[in-house]
Amino acid sequence: MARAAHVMTAGHWSGPAVDTVVLDHDNRHRRRLAMTGEGGLAFLLDLAEATTLRDGDGLRLEDGRIVAVKAAAEPLAEIGPTDPAHLVRIAWHLGNRHLPTQLLGERLLIRRDHVIEAMLVGLGATVTHVEAPFDPEGGAYGHGETHGHSHGGHHHSHA
Repeated sequence: MARAAHVMTAGHWSGPAVDTVVLDHDNRHRRRLAMTGEGGLAFLLDLAEATTLRDGDGLRLEDGRIVAVKAAAEPLAEIGPTDPAHLVRIAWHLGNRHLPTQLLGERLLIRRDHVIEAMLVGLGATVTHVEAPFDPEGGAYGHGETHGHSHGGHHHSHA
């Protein structure tokens, strides 16, 4: 079986892909997994460490061929707050429950969950069901990398 040991970042590879794998969010954070492309190509993903695969990435096979990664559409809930302060409050509630959340400027995306959705409506948010690829923020728990970096600054503790 062919092996793919290298991930080519989206935008850093070109040419035709030999096949495409369509993966939901949970299957895009992998190190080693047998995969089959949409066109039937079976191969083994065999990376040095678990990596979050993103839409448009390429998996390079040992013979140089590339399998494209496509993020599958998933059933999600799109959360619309009333204003920026409301957005921050809602994001706090989601973060406090360690829920994977995708930040889209003035909107948030989470996996559908009727209990959480009811809470959000109770907080005054609008909740709309959508089908879209899910690419949540990387968190403190090792799933994916974080997008924000601290820019220096000193932290003083006042004891």
